Amino acid sequence: MTIALKIDVDTWRGTREGVPALVETLRAHGAGATFLFSLGPDHTGRALRRAFRPGFLAKASRTSVLEHYGLRTLLYGVLLPGPDIGRSCAAILRGVRDGGFEVGVHCWDHVRWQDGVAQHDRAWAAAEMNKARRRFIEIFDHAPLVHGAAGWQMSADAYALEAELGFWYASDGRGTHAYWPSIDGRRVGVPQLPTTLPTLDELLGRDGWTPDNVHHALLRATAGPSRDIHVYTLHAELEGMKLRPVFERLLAGWREQGHAPQAMCDVMAGLDSATLPLHEIGSGTVPGRSGVLAVQGQPA
Repeated sequence: MTIALKIDVDTWRGTREGVPALVETLRAHGAGATFLFSLGPDHTGRALRRAFRPGFLAKASRTSVLEHYGLRTLLYGVLLPGPDIGRSCAAILRGVRDGGFEVGVHCWDHVRWQDGVAQHDRAWAAAEMNKARRRFIEIFDHAPLVHGAAGWQMSADAYALEAELGFWYASDGRGTHAYWPSIDGRRVGVPQLPTTLPTLDELLGRDGWTPDNVHHALLRATAGPSRDIHVYTLHAELEGMKLRPVFERLLAGWREQGHAPQAMCDVMAGLDSATLPLHEIGSGTVPGRSGVLAVQGQPA
């Protein structure tokens, strides 16, 4: 079994505090990972507009948003100006790359993308993706090769733009295995390596899972010999901060199972993209998460 780690970095605080802690943890366990950065303003406070969506308040209460993100972060973009993550944290971002980890694009403005991409046109998606791509080049002096959509939110235009902007592959949605996205049987975009495992915030508070035992839920999914490729998405604001002990137990458990977590680029390098199956782009729900997400659709 192959396990790839995808780290979504959503906020300014998560970048400054969670990212360095995750780098330290990963090094201590000899694990690789892919870090996907939010590169523009932190407008996390604007996410409170989702409070009226079905399931949002239940998820927020289960995972204690205030406890994990902090009051100041929840005011950014509402009562406080949102700090520019890429500009103010460039040295931290370069340090991740220089430490041997894969780096890529999560988004420009996390809340703006998550709440807007499905409702806007190609020009809007192109503007957002180009802003993130330009900032990435400004920081790293090379173009990004991997994109992972904020909130697992995509549109048909966004899939197509990934190829046009030179991405090698993406991890934009949820699914079961690597595939090429398609529309009406026509291949679009770049190969997708979807998130296959549930996230901590989807598990905690459900079915008796607590910070003390939730790692067992994930270890059950990766137990036993298999040729499967699993992608686990973690968040700098969770596993890099208050839930860091959970992640350390999870890494130790994977080591006991004989798994060596790695970056997504290492997984992609071992795949023959020409032979990956076509699947229609789709949307659907995931247990423990509110709203509709980008998901791996039916075989084309």
